[in-house]
Amino acid sequence: MKIVAMIARYLLGLMFLVFGLNSFLHFIPQGPPQPGNAGAFVTVLMAAHYFYGVGAVMVISGVLLLINRYVALGLAFLGPILFNILLFHICMAPGSIGMGVFATLLWFLVFWQHRAAFAGLFLAKLEG
Repeated sequence: MKIVAMIARYLLGLMFLVFGLNSFLHFIPQGPPQPGNAGAFVTVLMAAHYFYGVGAVMVISGVLLLINRYVALGLAFLGPILFNILLFHICMAPGSIGMGVFATLLWFLVFWQHRAAFAGLFLAKLEG
């Protein structure tokens, strides 16, 4: 399981580093906007420069996962991003959800390896 989690960490880190850098450098060609709400949503987020913030968090998280330092922090940053990726695809573009599901599965594999770092989040009541 340790090797599987390590491979998942590298894949997840590389994936978010590349797509995060693409937010700034635009080296992956983009097709035409998707029709309907999905295209309108992405257009608004791009016009508002929202993707620069998301891209920065993706790059930072990807680097943390790749260098194997502060992995729990990188996972904590990526959790909300993955949630939004999945929610976007579930609500507006279900046909292209595959990569988001794959990234989420990788995230859970890495999370499981580092679950002790998150143990305090699952306490019903803090002592003290």
